[in-house]
Amino acid sequence: MSIADNIINLKKETGTLKATLLAVSKTKPTEDILQAYNAGQRLFGENQVQELVEKYEQLPKDIEWHLIGHLQTNKVKYIAPFVSMIQSVDSMKLLQEINKHALKHNRIIDCLLQIYIADEETKFGLGFDEAIELLRSDEFAQLKNIRICGLMGIATNTDNEKQIGDEYYELDTFYKGIKQSFFRKEKSFNVLSMGMSSDYKIAIEKGSNMVRLGSNIFGTRVVKHWKNN
Repeated sequence: MSIADNIINLKKETGTLKATLLAVSKTKPTEDILQAYNAGQRLFGENQVQELVEKYEQLPKDIEWHLIGHLQTNKVKYIAPFVSMIQSVDSMKLLQEINKHALKHNRIIDCLLQIYIADEETKFGLGFDEAIELLRSDEFAQLKNIRICGLMGIATNTDNEKQIGDEYYELDTFYKGIKQSFFRKEKSFNVLSMGMSSDYKIAIEKGSNMVRLGSNIFGTRVVKHWKNN
């Protein structure tokens, strides 16, 4: 099926299940992204700052770009003028840097706290206790140019569906607790970003309302570098 067909089918499926579709366009050429765009997709996620900036410059300006990969503090300044959401916030230091550059551009930048739920050392994220500590801190209270809109998590890369389901269930439970404790009056705290191409159905079943899908849309063709296409 074409990229356009995939977008139409997945938007219908995720929409019925009340989940937002984020198209993960990392490594994909702008032509592929435009096919998804022309089929009605407006939310796209990128992992690398440089790639995100170059695609932002080349593609329609009504695209909402989400940074979903690990973000180093020294790269925040490049995406602060335009990024719609940073899903991978995993430290107070990073939040402070985002706040600083958002202020410079007279913006409020939407963020998700990335919570560590996987049984893997290679993944990033805050522990449950660390996230609570961050939200309770005086430093967090001073940040006026960021808005925490929810949580994001990546499950263990495994074929064990029970384990994946358990990890997502834990994050959903934590999300509800955080909302109740810290954001009860904030309508903007409403995103639980869980689930990728291999496990998004489990994630939605366990409470996800935003899924990050790449290969289901664009296929698994390996591109040496997206700029060479």
